[in-house]
Amino acid sequence: MDASPTKKWLALLGLGMGVFMATLDASIVNISLPTLVKAFNTSFATVQWVVLSYVVVLASLMLGVARLGDMRDKKLIYLSGLGLFTFSSFLCGFSPSIGWLIGFRALQGLGAVMMQALGNALVTQIVAPSERGRALGLMGTTVSIGIAIGPPLGGLLIGSIGWQSVFWVNVPVGILTALAVWRFVPACPPANPNQRFDGVGALVLFLTLGAYALGMTLGQDAGFSHPLVQALLVGALTGLLLFILIEKRISQPMLDLSLFRNPFFSINLLMGFLVFVVLAGGFIMPFYLENVKGFSVQMTGLFLMANPILMGITAPIAGSLSDRFGSRVISLIGLILIVIGCISFGSIAIETSVPGILWRMGLMGLGMGMFQSPNNSAIMGAAPRERLGVASGLIGLARTLGNSTGLPLMGSLFTAQVLTSRFYQAGIEVTSAAPQALVDGLRGMYGIAAGIVFLSTLLASLVLWMDTHRKRSAQTLGSIQS
Repeated sequence: MDASPTKKWLALLGLGMGVFMATLDASIVNISLPTLVKAFNTSFATVQWVVLSYVVVLASLMLGVARLGDMRDKKLIYLSGLGLFTFSSFLCGFSPSIGWLIGFRALQGLGAVMMQALGNALVTQIVAPSERGRALGLMGTTVSIGIAIGPPLGGLLIGSIGWQSVFWVNVPVGILTALAVWRFVPACPPANPNQRFDGVGALVLFLTLGAYALGMTLGQDAGFSHPLVQALLVGALTGLLLFILIEKRISQPMLDLSLFRNPFFSINLLMGFLVFVVLAGGFIMPFYLENVKGFSVQMTGLFLMANPILMGITAPIAGSLSDRFGSRVISLIGLILIVIGCISFGSIAIETSVPGILWRMGLMGLGMGMFQSPNNSAIMGAAPRERLGVASGLIGLARTLGNSTGLPLMGSLFTAQVLTSRFYQAGIEVTSAAPQALVDGLRGMYGIAAGIVFLSTLLASLVLWMDTHRKRSAQTLGSIQS
C-alpha cells in the first residue's frame, strides 16, 4: 500500500496504541478483582465473570469479525471497535452493580475483538513484505509494555483514585488512538468486495467457540467431570464438526478451509497455539514467589515484569532479523530458547537466588520475543491478500484459545505434581502445601511444558526443511528453464 514513510510509521503508532490499550486493560482489570469483590459486596465466583464475559465474547466472535474485515473496509471496522471499546470503558466506571459491570465488560469485549481481529491484517496491508516482520515486532512490543505496566499501574490507580480509574484510563488513550488511526491509517477496502457473509456458519462458530471458551474456563473451578462443563465441551466438538460440514458445502464460506491445506500457514498457526498453551502456565509463578520465597505482592509484581520487558525488547529485533534472514529460522531459535527456559525451571529450588529466578523468567521472555513476531509474519505472508482479515483473526483466536486451554491444563498439571510430591500432606489446599511440594509441582509442570514446546520445535524444523526444499526446487527449475 503506497504511503510516505512518515505517515506509514505514524499509522503503525496509532495501531500500536490500540493494541497497547487492549492489552493494558486485560492486565489492569485482573489486579482489580479483589477490590471489586469488596466494592460490590459479591463473591469471587461472581466477580470472575468480569473477566469471563470479556474472554468469551472475544473468543466466540474473533473469526466472524475477521471475515467481515475481508468484505468491508478494515479501517472502518477497527475504528468502530475502538470507539465502542472506549465508550464501554467509560460505562464500566459508572456500573451501579456487579451485573452491570459484567454486561459492560461484554460490550467492551465486542469492541476489543474488532481491533484484535484486524490489527495484523491492517499492518500487513500498510507495510511492504520486506518490512512486515519488523512492523509486527513493534506490535509485539506494545503488547509486552501493556502486560508489564498493567499490574503496577493498576495498583497505583486503585490505591489513589479507586477501582473506576482502571476503566477510565482507557478513555483519553482511546480518543488519542482514534485520532491517530483516523488521520494516518489509509483506507483498506476489500480485495474482492463482491462477497456474501456466511450467516449460518458464523452463528454455528459463535456457539461453538463460546461453548469451548466457557467450558474450559468453568472447568478450572468446577472440574472437568462436572456435567455442565462436559456438556459444553461435547457441544463445542459437535459444533465444530457441523461447522466443517457447512463450510464445505457453500460457495462463499466464512472460513475458507483451503487455507489449512497450506502447511506454511496451518503448521505455524498450530505452533502459536501450543506456545500460548504453555505460556498460560505463568500464572503459577506468583505462588512460588509468595508462598515459597516469601516475597511481597509488590515484589512479585516486579518479578513478573521481567518476562514481558524482555519480550518487548526482543520482538522488534526478531522482526527485523526475520525480514533479513527469514521468519522460519528466527522463530525456530525462539522456540529452542523457550524449551531451554522450561527445562531450566526443572532445577529451580527453595533456595534459588533472585538472579537465578530472573534469568529463568527472562529466558522465557527472550524466547517468546524471538518466536512470536516472525511466526505471525510467516502466517500473514502465507495467506492470500483477500483472506488477510481471516488470517489475522486466526492468529488472535489461536492466542485466545491457547490461553483458555492452557490455564486449566497447566493448572491441572501443577496440581497433579503437587499431590504426588512426597512432601505433600493429605487434606491441605494445594496452594497452601509445603514449600518443597510447591517446588515439585512447578518443576513437574514445566517439565511437561518443555515437551509441548519441543513438539512445536519439531514442527518448526519440519516447516524450515520444507521451505528450504521448495526454494531449492524452484532454483533448479529456474536454471533448467533458462
